[in-house]
Amino acid sequence: MPLTKPASSRSRTVYKFECPSHNNNCSNNSNSGKMAAEARTISQRGHIHNQRQVMILPHILFLAITVVSLQFDSVSAQSMMTKNEPMFISRSETFKFITGETIVLPCEVANTDTYVVAWKRGIAILTAGSVKVTPDPRVRLVNGFNLQIRDALPTDAGDYICQIATMDPREITHTVEILVPPRIHHISTGGHLQVKKGSSVRIECSATGNPMPNVTWSRKNNILPNGEEKLHSHVLSIENVDRHKGGVYICTANNRVGQPASSQVVLHVLFSPEISVERPVVFSGEGHEATLVCIVHGETQPEVIWFKDTMQLDTTERHIMETRGSRHTLIIRKVHPQDFGNYSCVAENQLGKARKTLQLSGKPNVAVFNSPPISQYKDRYNISWAVDSHSPIEEYKLSFRKLPQGHEVVGNAIDSPSSSSHSSSSSISSSSQMYGSGSGLHAHRIGSNMNGFSGQPGSGTYSGYGNVMHWGHSDWRNVVLPAVPVSHHYVQGMSYMVRGLDPDQHYEATVQSRNRYGWSDLTNSFVFSTSSNDGLVDPSTYLNLSDNEMRDLSVTFYGSSAINRQKLGLLALSSATLALSLLVA
Repeated sequence: MPLTKPASSRSRTVYKFECPSHNNNCSNNSNSGKMAAEARTISQRGHIHNQRQVMILPHILFLAITVVSLQFDSVSAQSMMTKNEPMFISRSETFKFITGETIVLPCEVANTDTYVVAWKRGIAILTAGSVKVTPDPRVRLVNGFNLQIRDALPTDAGDYICQIATMDPREITHTVEILVPPRIHHISTGGHLQVKKGSSVRIECSATGNPMPNVTWSRKNNILPNGEEKLHSHVLSIENVDRHKGGVYICTANNRVGQPASSQVVLHVLFSPEISVERPVVFSGEGHEATLVCIVHGETQPEVIWFKDTMQLDTTERHIMETRGSRHTLIIRKVHPQDFGNYSCVAENQLGKARKTLQLSGKPNVAVFNSPPISQYKDRYNISWAVDSHSPIEEYKLSFRKLPQGHEVVGNAIDSPSSSSHSSSSSISSSSQMYGSGSGLHAHRIGSNMNGFSGQPGSGTYSGYGNVMHWGHSDWRNVVLPAVPVSHHYVQGMSYMVRGLDPDQHYEATVQSRNRYGWSDLTNSFVFSTSSNDGLVDPSTYLNLSDNEMRDLSVTFYGSSAINRQKLGLLALSSATLALSLLVA
């Protein structure tokens, strides 16, 4: 069978087996078919190599293009992933809230459309996406994923986590601190404490809050027993308790959150009666009213009884007893001479008894000097005084002396190593001086050693009458002045010109007054000074002096308000006084 080659093609060569027409068996002969098939196979094998060479180049090119494309797609996908990655806008913070406030914790995110945003506290899930998981009704989401907790409690303190559920979860953590106002939860005494006088007290005050409050102690309307206004401690200790340390003590706790908390403790001190008197000596006169007052303190409240000497007094028309709080008063109406004497108030309660003594006296009060401290003269001084007395003054006793060396004058007081009182007897010396101004209408009892008068030194009798006496350099010189005529004014007084003094020297004086009931107490020492020369004293010192103090009088008696003055020894105006009067004019 001939093998023919048709016209060549660019892509391939085809070989065909042809059977001659005169051979009728060709088409039916299987061997010829096989041969034809083999011939085609041989022909294809001859050209297969060329075909593969033609085809490999496009495959390599396609592969290179595919690799480059994959790399580009990977970079582009990575870029797209970075651009659309979920992220937090909020940052982790610490928040402080007061109990009762509303907590809001921010969680602002971006690019979370395909991700779940959740809130957690420890292992507990609070929210997932927009779904609330916790059963707490106070919790909810607001304005996106911000977490809100109403009515904050101390148990709400801790860490809260906002998380984005990516392959590697991203999260921020907020720390919540709950500020708690102070609260006093314990006082050791329970708010009331009752102790006996002399005991020791310890009171503890405990408080809570966040931050921990400072505890201070104070006292209502008073300072603390240690003298301070406040004590910064939770323990208040008081030693040796007495009635002055009782009262209301206040414990205050403050941590600057809300209002401070406070609690009171009432300290009640039990003690036996304690008595003080308003005036230990009450001066009165016949027909007048007298008031005696005892201030009585005691717990429990004491019973008060009044006594005259040893006799208990009952309420009568003339004896009235009043009680107002701690003030106990005995009022004696229309005083009789027999009413003068010693009284006592006696107070008693379950813890003890106390007594205080008072005196109702008809004697004069202590006199008060009212003359200027500096004399206008160098050798004499016009001394004057006033005294309160319900009965007429009968006589005065004036004592004076030159201040000894070493005594310092401060104002009208004396500061010296030894007392300036009449503590030693005056001795008579050989020197002689004249002092005082007798008018001839009455005599003055004068002496340096006198007795028989309250508070006066000396063991002998007065030296006699007259103006000439002998004394030591610092001896006391005593003058007894009768009060003639008698004054019935409540305020009575006298003026006396002391003569024979040394220039520019300091002197001290005391005076006593006597009425029908006896001598008054001695005055405190009054210090006066002479000038260095007559008439050199500042005239303003005497602008307010009364007539008797401006004139050269021996003795002047006067009653209340210096009215109806009785002048007993009027002399002519001295040249010095006249010059002073002209200078003032």
